[in-house]
Amino acid sequence: MSTPNNCTIATCSVKEYGQIAYIPSLPGNAIYASIFGLLLLLQILLGIRYRTWGFLVGMACGIVLEIVGYIGRLMLYNDIFDKNSFIIYLIGLTIGPAFLTAAIYLCLSRIITIFALELSLLKPRTIACIFVACDFISLVLQAAGGAIASTANDDNTNQLGINVMIAGLASQVVSLAIFIALCGHFAWKVFKNPQKLNPEHALLRNTRRFKGFLIGIAVAVITITVRSSYRLAELQDGFNGQLANDEVTFMILEGPMIIIAVTGLTAWHPGLVLGQKLWSDAGFHFRTKKASLSQYKEVHDSSTEQIAMSPLSRV
Repeated sequence: MSTPNNCTIATCSVKEYGQIAYIPSLPGNAIYASIFGLLLLLQILLGIRYRTWGFLVGMACGIVLEIVGYIGRLMLYNDIFDKNSFIIYLIGLTIGPAFLTAAIYLCLSRIITIFALELSLLKPRTIACIFVACDFISLVLQAAGGAIASTANDDNTNQLGINVMIAGLASQVVSLAIFIALCGHFAWKVFKNPQKLNPEHALLRNTRRFKGFLIGIAVAVITITVRSSYRLAELQDGFNGQLANDEVTFMILEGPMIIIAVTGLTAWHPGLVLGQKLWSDAGFHFRTKKASLSQYKEVHDSSTEQIAMSPLSRV
């Protein structure tokens, strides 16, 4: 239904003509935006400090889109009938998590290298490339669907946009499910074959910091999956459905899920855990730098649990 010109709360029904059927919470959305702003600052500082550029790009893009999305909701608080504010909110919060999952996929390649390459079904580079490509497809579908639906002037076009968004969210959920299964298989292989683990990184694997890193990634994957499943269910009845207009459910299953994910990936930032050199050497080019890794030995500082990669000539 098109919104009459110059609609205000005094002259038009929010449920009938508003972009959503309720006025978003000012304190709640402002708090979420502020938390993401702080997390963005921390991610930028850590990313620059440890030169984790790929991880930084994924995290920064995802967090910025989250902030933009909540700014859109704050704009809807000021004018619930403004379609541009709805577009900003919809696209920002819809596609933001896709960048966060891309950053997580980059971490898995390092984790596999640190444990044992031979225990993985696929090579780390292949895993990262496949899942990042799937993430890109999901991102494009969600962005395109959101753009079509939010600018539609008729029901058919609106439904087309919703269907495209559903396809994008469904592909994201499927990718995450396959990713979880792959991680589970790798964890099982590691558990069953401790003798095959890479001895070069034994000290690192036994630190609380590295174990926290693994837990942080696991929690992030689970919370993002919960959020994406919720958004998928939300769109089944379109923007006018009951779930899409339930603010309490939204404020529980959208913002907090992503905040938990980003907080875990910030508290156990891969730069803090792995260090700049190991993050670089265990990345996409690990096959060409494997020899260089063997020229270094892990040195453990028991007081801080820091792992330093020192040249063998100095050990």
